[in-house]
Amino acid sequence: MPNLSGTVSSLGDLDGNELLNRAIEAYYDDIAAAARRSGHSGSATLDIVHDLYLKLSARPEVLRDKRSLKSYLCQAAVNLGIDRFRRERFEARLFSGTEDEAYAVPVENASPDRALEIEARIAVLRDAIAELPERRRAVFILHRLHQLSQDDIAAKLRISRNMVDRHLRRAFAHCLDRLMRTEMELATQSWSH
Repeated sequence: MPNLSGTVSSLGDLDGNELLNRAIEAYYDDIAAAARRSGHSGSATLDIVHDLYLKLSARPEVLRDKRSLKSYLCQAAVNLGIDRFRRERFEARLFSGTEDEAYAVPVENASPDRALEIEARIAVLRDAIAELPERRRAVFILHRLHQLSQDDIAAKLRISRNMVDRHLRRAFAHCLDRLMRTEMELATQSWSH
């Protein structure tokens, strides 16, 4: 286990990435424990630590000014765990329901322009799904169109349930991102008219 108990000046001599690598290695168990305390278990905890590492590796210099790397990393893991729960709740609400329920939602403004906007959104979703990597697309289609549970998908594709969850989260995020961009474009177009 690397030793991070050097003087501040000796730690300051480390490259940002090297400091990050040493800190993650030295405090890995503490960071994972912090993620578990936020309610996550097993593979979700490992994902949080991995996400934390990836996030910080994009900007490792943020670690330089921290008085306690361990405290900072543990708190960041807790925050990422909370964000993950929020995102999962949001995605569950966003993508809950069936196609029949979607058709049962009353249309507020049944105009030709509105119909074109809906068609544009459907086309965007089709394109977004087509853009997904093959395995992610298969997981998404099995879940949304064929209504298979995550456990059934894992068994059918011979992947872990955690991997199914990860594919679904990323597929939903990609589709949502594409829809949000389309919404912004449609809003911009409607303001300019």
